[in-house]
Amino acid sequence: MASIAAALRRFKRDPLGVLNRSVVERACREHDHRWRERELDPTLTVALFAQQILHGNTPCSEVRHIAGRSFTASAWCQARARLPLAVYQTILARVCEAAMPQTRERQHLWRGHRTFHVDGSTFSMPDTAELRRVFGQPTGQKTGCGFPVAHLLVLFSAATGLVLDAFASPLRTGDVSQASEYLAHLNAGDILIGDDSFSGYAHLALLLQRNLHGLFPNHHRRIIDFRPSRAHTTKGKNAIAGLPRSRWIKSLGKEDQLVEWFKPSSHPAWMSKEDYDALPESIVVREIRRRVRLPEGRRITVTLITTLLDPIRYPADALIELRLRRWDVETNLRHLKTTMGLDVLHCKTEVGVRKELVVFCLVYNLVRVIMMQAAKRQRVSVDRISFADTLKWTRHARPGDTLPDLLINPRRANRIEPRCKKRRPKQYDLMTRPRRELQKQLKKQQKRV
Repeated sequence: MASIAAALRRFKRDPLGVLNRSVVERACREHDHRWRERELDPTLTVALFAQQILHGNTPCSEVRHIAGRSFTASAWCQARARLPLAVYQTILARVCEAAMPQTRERQHLWRGHRTFHVDGSTFSMPDTAELRRVFGQPTGQKTGCGFPVAHLLVLFSAATGLVLDAFASPLRTGDVSQASEYLAHLNAGDILIGDDSFSGYAHLALLLQRNLHGLFPNHHRRIIDFRPSRAHTTKGKNAIAGLPRSRWIKSLGKEDQLVEWFKPSSHPAWMSKEDYDALPESIVVREIRRRVRLPEGRRITVTLITTLLDPIRYPADALIELRLRRWDVETNLRHLKTTMGLDVLHCKTEVGVRKELVVFCLVYNLVRVIMMQAAKRQRVSVDRISFADTLKWTRHARPGDTLPDLLINPRRANRIEPRCKKRRPKQYDLMTRPRRELQKQLKKQQKRV
């Protein structure tokens, strides 16, 4: 088997040229992983794992049919388990390294900067003791009556939709807890866009310390006052309720100002005291507020905090528009969780779940690169290309097939959808006791009859 394509014959396009024997084996050697020459060697294992995810995260018993081989489901699970997690992560890093240069192309820059979205979500997994211990369950669920749920944090390229990294943590982990990990993927001058949980002092100071920029909504508990030379209060016991804790510096226009934020006395739980002490005692940020009229006529008030201080190079209205495009991160998460099936993973161990997450991101990025190729050829922006249509073509195409014209989605700016279900589920009671107890109860009822 000289290559993945030769091994599977139906292996789909690898637009980046990174899923080949040399890359996989080099990743294995980097992490001192040794293997024997067998049917399910590391190269074939990675290829089949990607195929398994590409086909909807199919059961392990179906993988042999995808490969046209005769190995058992047990042999396949053992082959996936033999490869260390670090090997899968290295291969994902190679995919990102090959794809990320495209984010520096002029059409993908915002006023000369690369932009990135960070957002949190969750996913579920099988109910095993190990996964319950590592990730936890939602409050109110008894042991055996629910499923473990992990906190998921994903870093996306805003212009291309590529995943730089994804972090699985215990359910009650805060979004900012992985700051040191996701910021390591960004370069000086990059702009990070997130929700209001990222707008705290420590996070903004950490961005400035690394020569990065942030654009976040104002936290609802922070008081902002746009009156020139207005009073401010100090921190600690002498604080006066109702006054902002920032010092007014300069007005940049209507409801657009520079202010000085002061370092809180206590450090956040996600940052060590040593790292917090290394942050400056104060930082200068820009506060902006605008009343925005959406296309459907609805009006909303948007209040932003940013480290982009120059009002000439970064007009307030342009920053508001950049923030409103954050809907894309919700769409990208939906592609990962709903279209591809990341919402419920299948592995029963912590390491297995993390491997599964990495391969989901790997396949997602390969699909996004094909979307970028189609967008360039069809002369539309990449967000107009249908992710679902690209995924279907990638799933069924054969080596050497020419990329056809893919479906182009209509523009849906400021789209709003209710978070509710139209299709009614069947009216079964929720499980409030472990399955074995309920089975015993049913057997007792049958005996009485």
